[in-house]
Order: sequence, then structure tokens, then C-alpha cells
Amino acid sequence: MASADVRKELLDCSICLNTYTDPVILRCGHNFCRGCIDCVLDSQEGAGCYSCPECRAECVERPVLVRNISLSNIVESFQPAQPHQEESGVFCTYCVDCSVPAFKCCVLCEASLCDKHLRVHSKSPEHIITDAATSLGNRKCFVHKKILEYYCTADNACICVYCRVDGEHQGHKVEKLEEASEKKKKMLRNDLLNLTTEREKAEKTVQKLQEHMRSTHGKSAEVKARVTVLIRDLRKQLEDLEEKVLAEVSRQEEQMSLSISLSIKQLEIKKEKLSGKMGHIEKLSNMSDPLTVLQEPDTGDLCDTEEGGNGDTEGHDKCHQGAGGLDVALISQTLHTLSGIITEVNGGIYSKYIMTDISLDVNTANDYLNISDDRKTASYVSVKQDRPARPERFHSYNHVISSQSFSSGQHYWEAESNETGYWEIGMCYPSIERKGDLSHFGYNNKSWCLWRSNNQYSVIHDSKVIQIPHSVASNRVRVCLDYKAGQLSFYELCDPIRHLHTFTATFTEPLHAALCVYNRKGYWVKILPYKCL
Repeated sequence: MASADVRKELLDCSICLNTYTDPVILRCGHNFCRGCIDCVLDSQEGAGCYSCPECRAECVERPVLVRNISLSNIVESFQPAQPHQEESGVFCTYCVDCSVPAFKCCVLCEASLCDKHLRVHSKSPEHIITDAATSLGNRKCFVHKKILEYYCTADNACICVYCRVDGEHQGHKVEKLEEASEKKKKMLRNDLLNLTTEREKAEKTVQKLQEHMRSTHGKSAEVKARVTVLIRDLRKQLEDLEEKVLAEVSRQEEQMSLSISLSIKQLEIKKEKLSGKMGHIEKLSNMSDPLTVLQEPDTGDLCDTEEGGNGDTEGHDKCHQGAGGLDVALISQTLHTLSGIITEVNGGIYSKYIMTDISLDVNTANDYLNISDDRKTASYVSVKQDRPARPERFHSYNHVISSQSFSSGQHYWEAESNETGYWEIGMCYPSIERKGDLSHFGYNNKSWCLWRSNNQYSVIHDSKVIQIPHSVASNRVRVCLDYKAGQLSFYELCDPIRHLHTFTATFTEPLHAALCVYNRKGYWVKILPYKCL
């Protein structure tokens, strides 16, 4: 009997009253099953401190559970002596003549029930039936060893009747376990509903992003294919042009070589004849007989040749002077061909966009903007313009928009500014405000713009400013609009052309070209005419 008490003291957990399972030790020295003490500590969450179920030793932070290796070894050494516990599991309390596996447990009676005794057991509400595998110790108060019947809302803990009456939860608001459980289930169901809604939103967002990614891949593949074809055609045309030019150079080289060789041969023959005549003349000059000298022909006749004298020599000189380079006409034709190829490449890249003629609407221009007669240039003036008051006119900022609007198709237009200008270029809805801060381009959800300041570009929409990392390299920019695709792109017209930024949106109104010139004398922005580059 004493050994049984010692074994109970050493090997049984004070919470579940069963042999330790994975025993752990607290700082105070008391041991518990890891699962049991975890449940207790979970129930103490939010109470401000944690306490040991045995000695009530408190600590602010949740205790670190350290496995008691020595006790675990002792528990394992006792297991072989009682193999039936591991093999048989839980048995019916009322089947005393034989060991019949239990099917359920009654928390009130603290009894394990087989299928037969479950059918005759009391069905009253206070008899709580659970699975046989459930430890009855987990459903008891670890202090008073009574059934947990209530839930303390102040400490978020399950308690027994004694905890409620004279324990540490005295005076706290408590609920029956069933009521508290239903409330928590309701909260969990609401949380589940909210999480389900959030998950559905996330799934829809993922689907949209995947569709956008597929669309991007498709467009990228299309552009790559088009560029590949253009480059291949360009390479073929360059190879053909190279072959043609080299063949023409070789032909002219051969022709010139033959001509020069013939001239050299003719000149060599002429040299020999001239040398002979020079010797004859020299001989006559040295003769002493006057009769012989006077009977010879004049020296002018002797100097004449069959080829025509000096005129032929001048012809050879001209041939020599003209043999130094290619035909100028061929070079011009080559350059023209190369220019045509480059134009074809540029046309292939931007062929889907249509160059659009933009004119500024004077009726929308701020009174400190001067609009040129051709309605292409907006410049700042320090003297207020005397224009009639109109509801469409911008009052707070130096803004002006185009007369044209775009609600479909693919368009582009180009603009130029002074070298040190501060300006904004973009597009906006006609419903944009005309007064106040919300009328400023980019600082609302009805306008998209490119902003230049301090030799730096930025893009702005809905008050979100994104700085472009590149410094300004050109005073000219291009604005491309694909209305259906919901894309508005900005390019800097440097060499090569540089893409600055692309806005993606679902456009719901027609779009107007938009310009803003900052308050400084000499600042201007000009809409460029078609094929100005």
C-alpha cells in the first residue's frame, strides 16, 4: 500500500491524475504532463501572470517548459511492469467481471462506459458524455478537483463552482460553459466568415494579377516577335546593301584599274617616241653642216604625235584625278536606303499608335498663361490676361487642357519645353476640378502627369509621387495613350528613346491632353507638330 502511494506521488500528474506523459518541470520544482500544464497556462493567458497549479508560485512571463529527463526515464522504466495499460487503453467502469473497452466517458459520474452501459446511462443535461480517449482530469479544476462548469470572462478561464464561490474568481462575471462556448463559436463563425470573405478577395486579386501577368507575357511575346522580325529584316537589308555596295566598289575599282592601265601603256609608248625625237633633235643641234640642219623638218612638226600631242596628256591627267573615290550618286543612294530602313524600324515599333494633332483650349487656360495663335504653345506671363470668366477655366494653377478628347484607340503626341523649365505634361478627365488643391494635375484621381523640376522627372497620380531615377537628357517628351488597354506611357525623346513610366488604369471618362507651366518668366511648353523630329 505504501509503495502504491509512493508510486502515485512520483509518477502521477496532479492535473490529469494519470501517469506522466512527456513530463516537464517548472522553476518551482513541480512536474506536470506537458499537455496538461500547457492547457493550464493557456487558461491563464490575459490574467497578467502565470501560477503553478501546485504551489501557486507566480511569474509575469509564461514559464519555459523544460523536459524532466530523469522523471521521464523513471516513467519509462515502470511501463513494462504494466503492459496492459498501454495495450488495453480505457475500460468500462461497470464491467467488473471482464475488461471491456470503454466507448464514452461521463464527466459527472467520472465513469468510463462501454456501448452497453452507455445505453442505460442517465441522459440528463448534467451528465456530460465525452469520448473515452478524453482525459477526465482535463475537465476538472486542478485546484478543487471538481468538474469545470463555468467560464470566467474576466480571466478567460474555465472554473468549477468552488472557484466561483470562494476561490480567486469570486465576484467575477461568469457564464455556463455551454453559453460561453456558443458565444465563442458565434465569434469564430463570424471570424470564419470574415476570413472567408478576405480569402475570396485575395483569390480574386490573385486571379486579376495572374490575368494581368498573362496579358503582360502575351504583349511582351508579341513585341519580342515584332522586334525579332524587324531586326531580322533590318539585318537582311543591311547584308543586301553591304553586298550591293561592295560589288559596286569592286566594279568601279576594276573599271578604274583597266582605264589607268591603258593610259599608262599609252603614255609609255609616247615616252619612247618622244625620247627618240628628242635624240634626233639633239643630234641636229650638234651638226656643223648648215645645209643638213636646214633641210630637216621644223621642230614643231617633229614634236607632234599621232595621238594628238598635249591634249591627250591632259586627258590622262583628268582620268588620274578622277580615280580617287566612289560615285557620289551611289553614296547618296546608300545613305537614302539606310535612312529608309531606320524609318521603317521606328514605324514598326510605334505603328500601333497614331500621331494626333493636339490644340490647346483657350477657354480652359489660366489667366497667367499665354496661348499662342496656333494654340500649340503655353507660356507663363506675369500680367494677368483679361479673359472672360468661364466655368471650364482653371483658376488655382497655370493649367490648360486640349480641345480634343480621346475615349478609344491608341494615340500619341509630343511636346517640347525650354531647357530649365518646370512643367507638368499628362492627361486628365474633363470632370477634374477647376479651383482649389484638387484641380492640381496629379494630386487627384482624375489626372496623370509627368513632372519636371530640378533637372529630374517624376510621375504623379492621386497624390502619389514616383521619382524617375534618370536625369533629364532631352527637352522633348512623348505621351502614348492606349485607352482600351488602360495604359498611359511617357517617353523621353533622347537617343535612344527612353521609357520613363507607364500608368495602368481603367479609364471611365474621355481623356484630354493637359499642360502646366510654373510661375517663372521664360517658362513655356509647346505641342510639337507631326514629324518634327
